[in-house]
Amino acid sequence: MNLPPIFPPLTVTDQMGRRVAVPFPPQRIVSLVPSQTELLYDLGIGNRVVGVTKFCIHPPVARQQGTVIGGTKNFDFEKIAACRPDLIIGNKEENYQAGIEQLAAKYPVWLSDIYTLPDALDMMNRVALITGRKHMAEALAAEIAQSFGSLPTPPEPISAAYFIWRKPYMVAAAGTFIDDLLRRGGFRNVFKELSRYPEVTTEQLTAAAPQQILLSSEPYPFGEKHIAEFQAICPTAEVRIVDGELFSWYGSRLRHSAAYLRSLQP
Repeated sequence: MNLPPIFPPLTVTDQMGRRVAVPFPPQRIVSLVPSQTELLYDLGIGNRVVGVTKFCIHPPVARQQGTVIGGTKNFDFEKIAACRPDLIIGNKEENYQAGIEQLAAKYPVWLSDIYTLPDALDMMNRVALITGRKHMAEALAAEIAQSFGSLPTPPEPISAAYFIWRKPYMVAAAGTFIDDLLRRGGFRNVFKELSRYPEVTTEQLTAAAPQQILLSSEPYPFGEKHIAEFQAICPTAEVRIVDGELFSWYGSRLRHSAAYLRSLQP
């Protein structure tokens, strides 16, 4: 039986500035973030992912091979313990602080903190370093950076509102990864003066008068049936459903995001 070589623990700094001692290379990984689960599989170490969330839908096999340990905001600690993880990978925003603190008291927990494309590329390289896949991530990050670098910018940014929720209406505003991708795709966020994911009223949307209203497919499952609802609020706007994964998944799925953003341009 060929066992992986055993090295001393690797002490690294996560994107929150926390020092984490990780067995190297980790062999039993629990991923608490869907986009980072997909990244681990694309780095060729899906066989080491022993626990995932119910939202880790890419690749589909992830929830078949690994134990589903609950959602991103409500962990099943007994199931995580049964996974016997030697590394847990999470995210400041997608997970919840109390749960992360409880896990960090028992296991090595590495957290990402992502607001921009460079943050996402940095995350990929750091995760690859601690899992022994450094060269694979370097090639992946370079591919993604090149795809965004060649993305054409329209002469005039397209004013847009990006909706993530309904009842109440909520949008992606300043300080979000979505806002960064909107800007890179040639859009001007009409709610850039607001922060994070604020609730907005129909009056605010009317006053903002965006050229385009983008209804994300996640986390709220906007569909064609919602287009008329927003068209009634802003009759002159173009209302369209967009792929939320390609705007908000900050792992290896970003390989497809630049081309998608290009397809949305006039």
